Amino acid sequence: MKKLRILVAVHETLIPPDSLDGHDEREIDEWRTEYDVVSHLKRAGHDVRCLGLLDSLTELRAAIQDWKPDLVFNLLEEFDGVPKHDQHVVAFLELLRQPYTGCNPRGLMLSRDKVLSKQLLAFHRIPTPQFAVFPKAKRVVVPRKLRYPLFVKSATDDASLGIAQASVCADAAALRERIQFVHEQTGSDALVEEYVEGREIYVGALGNDRLSVLPAWEMDFGRLPEGQAPIATRKVKWDRRYQERHGIKTGPAHELSEPVIAALARLTKRIYRALHLTGYARMDFRLRNDGTIFVLEANANPNLAAAEDFARSAEAAGLAYDELLGRLLALGLGYQAAWRSAEG
Repeated sequence: MKKLRILVAVHETLIPPDSLDGHDEREIDEWRTEYDVVSHLKRAGHDVRCLGLLDSLTELRAAIQDWKPDLVFNLLEEFDGVPKHDQHVVAFLELLRQPYTGCNPRGLMLSRDKVLSKQLLAFHRIPTPQFAVFPKAKRVVVPRKLRYPLFVKSATDDASLGIAQASVCADAAALRERIQFVHEQTGSDALVEEYVEGREIYVGALGNDRLSVLPAWEMDFGRLPEGQAPIATRKVKWDRRYQERHGIKTGPAHELSEPVIAALARLTKRIYRALHLTGYARMDFRLRNDGTIFVLEANANPNLAAAEDFARSAEAAGLAYDELLGRLLALGLGYQAAWRSAEG
Protein backbone atom coordinates (compact mmCIF):
# COMPACT_ATOMS: atom_id res chain seq x y z
CA MET A 1 0.00 0.00 0.00
CA LYS A 2 1.23 3.49 -0.82
CA LYS A 3 2.02 5.86 2.06
CA LEU A 4 -1.04 7.85 3.08
CA ARG A 5 -1.90 11.03 4.96
CA ILE A 6 -4.05 9.67 7.80
CA LEU A 7 -6.00 11.80 10.27
CA VAL A 8 -6.82 9.71 13.36
CA ALA A 9 -10.02 10.94 15.05
CA VAL A 10 -10.13 10.22 18.81
CA HIS A 11 -11.89 11.50 21.91
CA GLU A 12 -10.26 14.68 23.17
CA THR A 13 -9.08 12.97 26.37
CA LEU A 14 -7.58 9.96 24.54
CA ILE A 15 -4.86 11.55 22.42
CA PRO A 16 -1.96 9.11 22.97
CA PRO A 17 1.61 10.14 23.85
CA ASP A 18 4.52 9.32 21.55
CA SER A 19 5.89 6.78 24.06
CA LEU A 20 4.66 4.56 26.89
CA ASP A 21 7.63 5.59 29.04
CA GLY A 22 6.65 7.19 32.33
CA HIS A 23 3.02 6.03 32.20
CA ASP A 24 1.53 3.44 34.54
CA GLU A 25 -0.73 0.57 33.47
CA ARG A 26 -3.95 2.33 34.46
CA GLU A 27 -3.10 5.38 32.35
CA ILE A 28 -2.10 3.26 29.38
CA ASP A 29 -5.34 1.27 29.52
CA GLU A 30 -7.31 4.48 28.89
CA TRP A 31 -5.71 5.20 25.51
CA ARG A 32 -4.17 1.84 24.62
CA THR A 33 -6.20 1.45 21.42
CA GLU A 34 -5.34 4.94 20.22
CA TYR A 35 -1.64 4.40 20.95
CA ASP A 36 -1.54 1.03 19.20
CA VAL A 37 -3.24 2.34 16.06
CA VAL A 38 -1.27 5.59 15.79
CA SER A 39 2.13 4.05 16.56
CA HIS A 40 1.66 1.15 14.11
CA LEU A 41 0.43 3.44 11.33
CA LYS A 42 3.49 5.65 11.80
CA ARG A 43 5.76 2.61 11.88
CA ALA A 44 4.25 1.56 8.53
CA GLY A 45 5.48 4.84 7.07
CA HIS A 46 2.19 6.75 6.87
CA ASP A 47 1.99 10.48 7.63
CA VAL A 48 -0.22 10.43 10.72
CA ARG A 49 -1.87 13.23 12.68
CA CYS A 50 -4.10 12.71 15.72
CA LEU A 51 -7.11 14.97 16.28
CA GLY A 52 -9.06 15.05 19.56
CA LEU A 53 -12.79 15.76 19.38
CA LEU A 54 -15.26 16.51 22.16
CA ASP A 55 -18.37 18.49 21.20
CA SER A 56 -17.40 20.45 18.08
CA LEU A 57 -16.64 19.49 14.50
CA THR A 58 -15.00 22.80 13.60
CA GLU A 59 -11.49 21.45 14.12
CA LEU A 60 -12.28 18.31 12.12
CA ARG A 61 -13.51 20.31 9.15
CA ALA A 62 -10.51 22.64 9.30
CA ALA A 63 -8.05 19.73 9.45
CA ILE A 64 -9.65 18.08 6.44
CA GLN A 65 -9.78 21.29 4.39
CA ASP A 66 -6.24 22.41 5.29
CA TRP A 67 -4.35 19.10 5.33
CA LYS A 68 -6.48 17.08 2.88
CA PRO A 69 -5.92 13.63 4.40
CA ASP A 70 -6.34 10.57 2.22
CA LEU A 71 -8.30 8.93 5.02
CA VAL A 72 -9.74 9.56 8.47
CA PHE A 73 -9.10 6.64 10.83
CA ASN A 74 -12.19 6.78 13.02
CA LEU A 75 -11.62 5.73 16.65
CA LEU A 76 -14.50 7.71 18.14
CA GLU A 77 -16.99 5.83 20.31
CA GLU A 78 -19.11 8.84 21.22
CA PHE A 79 -19.56 12.55 20.53
CA ASP A 80 -20.48 15.18 23.13
CA GLY A 81 -20.80 12.36 25.68
CA VAL A 82 -23.46 10.47 23.69
CA PRO A 83 -22.41 7.03 22.36
CA LYS A 84 -25.04 7.00 19.60
CA HIS A 85 -23.80 10.33 18.21
CA ASP A 86 -20.64 8.91 16.67
CA GLN A 87 -22.82 8.10 13.65
CA HIS A 88 -23.31 11.82 13.07
CA VAL A 89 -19.56 12.41 12.93
CA VAL A 90 -19.27 9.76 10.22
CA ALA A 91 -22.23 11.31 8.37
CA PHE A 92 -20.38 14.63 8.55
CA LEU A 93 -17.34 12.98 6.96
CA GLU A 94 -19.56 11.71 4.14
CA LEU A 95 -20.95 15.22 3.59
CA LEU A 96 -17.35 16.39 3.25
CA ARG A 97 -16.70 13.52 0.80
CA GLN A 98 -13.95 12.32 3.07
CA PRO A 99 -13.03 8.58 3.11
CA TYR A 100 -12.85 7.02 6.58
CA THR A 101 -12.32 3.66 8.25
CA GLY A 102 -14.95 1.58 9.96
CA CYS A 103 -18.70 1.50 9.72
CA ASN A 104 -21.00 3.76 7.73
CA PRO A 105 -23.63 6.01 9.43
CA ARG A 106 -26.59 3.71 8.79
CA GLY A 107 -24.78 0.65 10.14
CA LEU A 108 -23.68 2.57 13.22
CA MET A 109 -27.20 3.83 13.86
CA LEU A 110 -28.79 0.39 13.51
CA SER A 111 -26.22 -1.50 15.58
CA ARG A 112 -25.99 1.14 18.33
CA ASP A 113 -29.77 1.07 18.78
CA LYS A 114 -30.08 -2.25 20.62
CA VAL A 115 -33.87 -2.32 20.38
CA LEU A 116 -34.07 -1.53 16.69
CA SER A 117 -31.28 -3.97 15.87
CA LYS A 118 -33.06 -6.78 17.73
CA GLN A 119 -36.29 -5.96 15.88
CA LEU A 120 -34.43 -6.16 12.57
CA LEU A 121 -32.80 -9.46 13.52
CA ALA A 122 -36.18 -10.87 14.53
CA PHE A 123 -37.62 -9.73 11.17
CA HIS A 124 -34.82 -11.61 9.37
CA ARG A 125 -35.48 -14.68 11.58
CA ILE A 126 -32.02 -14.51 13.10
CA PRO A 127 -32.24 -16.22 16.51
CA THR A 128 -32.09 -13.72 19.38
CA PRO A 129 -33.53 -14.02 22.91
CA GLN A 130 -37.13 -12.94 23.43
CA PHE A 131 -37.12 -9.33 24.62
CA ALA A 132 -39.17 -6.34 25.72
CA VAL A 133 -38.42 -2.63 26.18
CA PHE A 134 -39.36 -0.75 29.34
CA PRO A 135 -39.38 3.02 28.71
CA LYS A 136 -38.55 5.49 31.43
CA ALA A 137 -41.39 6.92 33.51
CA LYS A 138 -43.82 4.17 32.54
CA ARG A 139 -45.35 1.42 34.64
CA VAL A 140 -43.54 -1.91 34.37
CA VAL A 141 -45.79 -4.58 32.86
CA VAL A 142 -43.94 -7.79 32.05
CA PRO A 143 -45.21 -9.56 28.89
CA ARG A 144 -46.31 -13.13 29.52
CA LYS A 145 -44.12 -14.40 26.65
CA LEU A 146 -40.96 -13.64 28.66
CA ARG A 147 -39.65 -16.42 30.87
CA TYR A 148 -37.41 -16.03 33.90
CA PRO A 149 -34.55 -15.63 34.47
CA LEU A 150 -34.45 -12.31 32.63
CA PHE A 151 -31.48 -10.11 31.84
CA VAL A 152 -31.73 -6.32 32.16
CA LYS A 153 -29.48 -3.77 30.46
CA SER A 154 -29.54 -0.27 29.06
CA ALA A 155 -31.18 0.05 25.67
CA THR A 156 -28.48 2.48 24.51
CA ASP A 157 -25.24 2.24 26.51
CA ASP A 158 -22.41 -0.15 25.71
CA ALA A 159 -19.10 -1.35 27.26
CA SER A 160 -21.20 -3.24 29.86
CA LEU A 161 -22.27 0.01 31.53
CA GLY A 162 -24.84 -0.81 34.21
CA ILE A 163 -24.39 -4.58 33.89
CA ALA A 164 -23.80 -6.48 37.13
CA GLN A 165 -24.82 -9.76 38.74
CA ALA A 166 -28.10 -8.09 39.73
CA SER A 167 -28.86 -7.74 36.00
CA VAL A 168 -29.99 -11.39 36.00
CA CYS A 169 -33.43 -11.40 37.61
CA ALA A 170 -35.21 -14.52 38.85
CA ASP A 171 -38.56 -12.93 39.73
CA ALA A 172 -40.79 -9.90 39.21
CA ALA A 173 -39.57 -8.02 42.29
CA ALA A 174 -35.92 -8.26 41.25
CA LEU A 175 -36.87 -7.32 37.69
CA ARG A 176 -38.72 -4.15 38.71
CA GLU A 177 -35.86 -3.12 40.97
CA ARG A 178 -33.28 -3.59 38.22
CA ILE A 179 -35.35 -1.78 35.59
CA GLN A 180 -35.64 1.17 37.95
CA PHE A 181 -31.87 1.06 38.52
CA VAL A 182 -31.18 1.21 34.76
CA HIS A 183 -33.61 4.11 34.34
CA GLU A 184 -32.03 6.10 37.16
CA GLN A 185 -28.36 5.25 36.67
CA THR A 186 -28.07 5.34 32.86
CA GLY A 187 -30.95 7.67 32.02
CA SER A 188 -32.06 5.30 29.28
CA ASP A 189 -34.87 2.86 28.60
CA ALA A 190 -34.32 -0.68 29.88
CA LEU A 191 -33.96 -3.62 27.52
CA VAL A 192 -35.05 -6.92 29.06
CA GLU A 193 -34.37 -10.24 27.38
CA GLU A 194 -34.50 -13.88 28.35
CA TYR A 195 -31.21 -14.97 29.90
CA VAL A 196 -29.49 -17.66 27.83
CA GLU A 197 -27.29 -20.10 29.75
CA GLY A 198 -24.26 -21.18 27.76
CA ARG A 199 -20.89 -20.25 26.32
CA GLU A 200 -20.19 -16.65 25.32
CA ILE A 201 -18.75 -16.58 21.80
CA TYR A 202 -17.46 -13.60 19.82
CA VAL A 203 -17.04 -13.64 16.03
CA GLY A 204 -15.40 -10.81 14.11
CA ALA A 205 -15.86 -9.91 10.46
CA LEU A 206 -14.15 -7.64 7.94
CA GLY A 207 -15.51 -6.28 4.69
CA ASN A 208 -17.88 -4.05 2.79
CA ASP A 209 -19.56 -6.21 0.15
CA ARG A 210 -17.36 -9.31 0.41
CA LEU A 211 -16.92 -10.50 3.98
CA SER A 212 -14.16 -12.35 5.79
CA VAL A 213 -15.19 -14.04 9.04
CA LEU A 214 -12.54 -14.39 11.76
CA PRO A 215 -12.09 -17.43 14.03
CA ALA A 216 -14.55 -17.70 16.91
CA TRP A 217 -13.31 -16.31 20.23
CA GLU A 218 -14.66 -17.13 23.69
CA MET A 219 -14.98 -15.50 27.09
CA ASP A 220 -13.73 -17.95 29.73
CA PHE A 221 -15.38 -16.86 32.99
CA GLY A 222 -12.86 -18.83 35.06
CA ARG A 223 -13.65 -19.35 38.73
CA LEU A 224 -16.50 -16.98 39.49
CA PRO A 225 -17.77 -17.01 43.10
CA GLU A 226 -20.49 -19.55 43.88
CA GLY A 227 -23.91 -18.49 42.68
CA GLN A 228 -22.70 -15.85 40.21
CA ALA A 229 -23.93 -15.99 36.63
CA PRO A 230 -21.31 -16.10 33.83
CA ILE A 231 -22.06 -12.70 32.27
CA ALA A 232 -19.76 -9.98 30.95
CA THR A 233 -20.16 -7.43 33.72
CA ARG A 234 -18.06 -4.27 33.73
CA LYS A 235 -15.68 -5.91 36.21
CA VAL A 236 -15.35 -9.03 34.08
CA LYS A 237 -14.55 -7.00 30.96
CA TRP A 238 -12.33 -4.23 32.31
CA ASP A 239 -11.00 -4.90 35.82
CA ARG A 240 -7.55 -6.51 35.44
CA ARG A 241 -7.23 -7.48 39.10
CA TYR A 242 -10.68 -9.06 39.13
CA GLN A 243 -9.82 -11.01 35.98
CA GLU A 244 -6.55 -12.29 37.45
CA ARG A 245 -8.18 -13.21 40.77
CA HIS A 246 -10.89 -15.32 39.13
CA GLY A 247 -8.98 -16.64 36.10
CA ILE A 248 -11.14 -14.76 33.59
CA LYS A 249 -9.72 -14.56 30.08
CA THR A 250 -10.60 -14.72 26.41
CA GLY A 251 -9.11 -16.94 23.73
CA PRO A 252 -9.90 -19.18 20.77
CA ALA A 253 -13.18 -21.06 21.13
CA HIS A 254 -12.10 -24.69 21.40
CA GLU A 255 -14.06 -27.87 20.77
CA LEU A 256 -16.68 -26.35 18.49
CA SER A 257 -18.20 -28.81 16.06
CA GLU A 258 -17.95 -28.12 12.33
CA PRO A 259 -21.72 -27.50 12.07
CA VAL A 260 -21.52 -24.93 14.89
CA ILE A 261 -18.51 -23.19 13.32
CA ALA A 262 -20.35 -23.03 10.00
CA ALA A 263 -23.52 -21.74 11.68
CA LEU A 264 -21.61 -18.99 13.52
CA ALA A 265 -19.98 -17.85 10.28
CA ARG A 266 -23.30 -17.92 8.42
CA LEU A 267 -25.09 -15.97 11.16
CA THR A 268 -22.28 -13.42 11.38
CA LYS A 269 -22.62 -12.65 7.68
CA ARG A 270 -26.42 -12.47 7.88
CA ILE A 271 -26.27 -10.07 10.85
CA TYR A 272 -23.60 -7.95 9.15
CA ARG A 273 -25.81 -7.52 6.09
CA ALA A 274 -29.10 -7.15 7.95
CA LEU A 275 -27.67 -4.21 9.91
CA HIS A 276 -25.92 -2.72 6.85
CA LEU A 277 -22.49 -2.87 8.49
CA THR A 278 -19.26 -2.03 6.68
CA GLY A 279 -15.57 -1.97 7.60
CA TYR A 280 -15.38 -4.31 10.57
CA ALA A 281 -17.60 -5.59 13.36
CA ARG A 282 -17.92 -8.23 16.07
CA MET A 283 -20.99 -10.32 16.87
CA ASP A 284 -21.68 -11.57 20.40
CA PHE A 285 -23.38 -14.97 20.70
CA ARG A 286 -24.53 -17.39 23.37
CA LEU A 287 -24.09 -21.08 22.55
CA ARG A 288 -26.22 -23.56 24.50
CA ASN A 289 -25.00 -27.05 25.32
CA ASP A 290 -27.39 -28.48 22.73
CA GLY A 291 -25.73 -26.38 19.99
CA THR A 292 -28.47 -23.75 19.77
CA ILE A 293 -27.06 -20.30 18.98
CA PHE A 294 -28.51 -16.93 19.97
CA VAL A 295 -27.09 -13.57 18.93
CA LEU A 296 -26.88 -11.10 21.80
CA GLU A 297 -25.77 -8.02 19.89
CA ALA A 298 -23.65 -6.65 17.05
CA ASN A 299 -20.74 -4.30 17.71
CA ALA A 300 -19.70 -2.00 14.88
CA ASN A 301 -16.12 -0.69 15.16
CA PRO A 302 -15.09 -2.95 18.08
CA ASN A 303 -11.99 -2.37 20.20
CA LEU A 304 -8.88 -2.36 18.00
CA ALA A 305 -6.15 -2.60 20.63
CA ALA A 306 -3.46 -5.06 19.57
CA ALA A 307 -4.02 -7.29 22.61
CA GLU A 308 -7.83 -7.29 22.46
CA ASP A 309 -10.10 -9.97 21.04
CA PHE A 310 -10.65 -8.62 17.52
CA ALA A 311 -6.95 -8.19 16.70
CA ARG A 312 -6.01 -11.49 18.37
CA SER A 313 -8.69 -13.31 16.38
CA ALA A 314 -7.40 -11.70 13.18
CA GLU A 315 -3.88 -12.82 14.09
CA ALA A 316 -5.16 -16.37 14.57
CA ALA A 317 -6.46 -16.12 10.99
CA GLY A 318 -2.97 -15.18 9.79
CA LEU A 319 -3.53 -11.42 9.76
CA ALA A 320 -0.84 -9.66 11.82
CA TYR A 321 -1.77 -6.36 13.49
CA ASP A 322 -0.07 -4.19 10.86
CA GLU A 323 -1.81 -6.19 8.15
CA LEU A 324 -5.16 -5.83 9.93
CA LEU A 325 -4.79 -2.04 10.02
CA GLY A 326 -3.80 -2.13 6.36
CA ARG A 327 -6.98 -4.07 5.53
CA LEU A 328 -9.07 -1.48 7.38
CA LEU A 329 -7.39 1.33 5.45
CA ALA A 330 -8.11 -0.42 2.15
CA LEU A 331 -11.74 -1.05 3.13
CA GLY A 332 -12.15 2.61 4.06
CA LEU A 333 -10.67 3.80 0.78
CA GLY A 334 -12.78 1.31 -1.16
CA TYR A 335 -16.15 1.90 0.52
CA GLN A 336 -18.68 3.09 -2.07
CA ALA A 337 -20.34 5.94 -0.17
CA ALA A 338 -23.25 7.75 -1.82
CA TRP A 339 -21.10 10.75 -2.73
CA ARG A 340 -18.93 8.57 -4.93
CA SER A 341 -21.95 7.78 -7.10
CA ALA A 342 -22.79 11.48 -7.30
CA GLU A 343 -19.31 12.13 -8.69
CA GLY A 344 -20.15 9.83 -11.59
